Amino acid sequence: MRPAALAIAALALGSCSTMPEMPHNSLDALARQYLAVQLAIGEKDPGYVDAYYGPEELATRAEAQDDSTSIPELQARVLALDTTLAALPVANAEEASRVRYLRAMLASAKVRLRMLGGERIPFQDEAEGLFGVRPELIDLATLDPVIARIEDLVPGDASDGPLNERLNAFQDRFIIPADRLDAVINAAVAECRTRTLPHIALPPGERFDLSLVTDKPWGGFNYYQGDYHSVIEINTDLPTRLDRAVDVGCHEAYPGHHVYSTLIERDRVNALGQVEFTLLPLYSPRAIISEGSANYGRRLAFPGDTQLAYERDVLAPMAGIDTRDLAAYYELRDALHGLAPAYYTIAAGYLDGTMTREQAIAAQMRYRLMSRQRAEQNLRFMDTYRSYVVNYGLGEEIVGNAVEAGGADMATRWDRFTRILNTPTLPEDLLP
Repeated sequence: MRPAALAIAALALGSCSTMPEMPHNSLDALARQYLAVQLAIGEKDPGYVDAYYGPEELATRAEAQDDSTSIPELQARVLALDTTLAALPVANAEEASRVRYLRAMLASAKVRLRMLGGERIPFQDEAEGLFGVRPELIDLATLDPVIARIEDLVPGDASDGPLNERLNAFQDRFIIPADRLDAVINAAVAECRTRTLPHIALPPGERFDLSLVTDKPWGGFNYYQGDYHSVIEINTDLPTRLDRAVDVGCHEAYPGHHVYSTLIERDRVNALGQVEFTLLPLYSPRAIISEGSANYGRRLAFPGDTQLAYERDVLAPMAGIDTRDLAAYYELRDALHGLAPAYYTIAAGYLDGTMTREQAIAAQMRYRLMSRQRAEQNLRFMDTYRSYVVNYGLGEEIVGNAVEAGGADMATRWDRFTRILNTPTLPEDLLP
């Protein structure tokens, strides 16, 4: 996940005052209108603009108009722009791709504006309208066989306490001590970068700043600033387990969010002048690609058992963690993936009002085997970002299936992955 941040930086292609005049309905002019209306929505919906490094005067104008622009006015602007784009003659496939991308972003904006206007949209419809995918909901009882298998792997038995408590007690053997956390995470991020660079060429000067923070509803955020620069924050409200260091290093940095935004800036904005890509709406089909690729990227950078080996040989000694049960920890980690479908069902029940807060916490503890503390933190994320929760697991599945199609070798997987990142890929492009 990346944060709701408005990061303003100068475009490599120059500010508005230095750009040549363009016809009012040219694609470039319409792209600037798109930025203007998205920024205006962001003024009404803090967090809507995930990142922006485009023309500064557009952001300044949107900020100045905050109090004078109503939701119906924004809806009218989005509809008018979409109608113009739909009728716009295109000269080639690249222009057609840009129009398709802009219209997909505006389709999501229409749904978000309905929500801002007070409309309650059912969870599945909301996810489909915002992100372009429809999550499947399951009967939670179908996960009982998965839970039974996990029960066999967790030390102890029912006399030692509920399964979720025994599981979390075992996992907590691998907590990184607070005084070593910064060093361990920095080492993990450096390793993620080392494993990414042979496969993805990045521009000179790309960089990030990383810090540990507290009191956030999310686990980690990447504030992309433009100029190939990210600010990454890792939330440490909850104790950080050993595998989390590599997970966040890959997800937030290499080959995850930082690489995604860097490639888009280099290959879309700077190389082609496609100004629309200087803004990333949080609630849009790009979220499925961004979060899905960030999750899947770990499997490219650390294929097979290599994450386990790296943590056993490097990170665990740095953290002072006993590695004798690390293989069992990873066996449990793999088994817990079988409970992933519970996430959407619980989120739907909670957000649609068919589950109370306490029922949702209990369901997380029963069917996702979370501790109460982690279940409460997870609901805090749902309270803030609602159906955004679908982008992680479902996005990883969609990206992973596309990258690995046909049993591709690792070189082909990296190549497909890179092309997903540096082109205006939408979820529909990756679905069968």
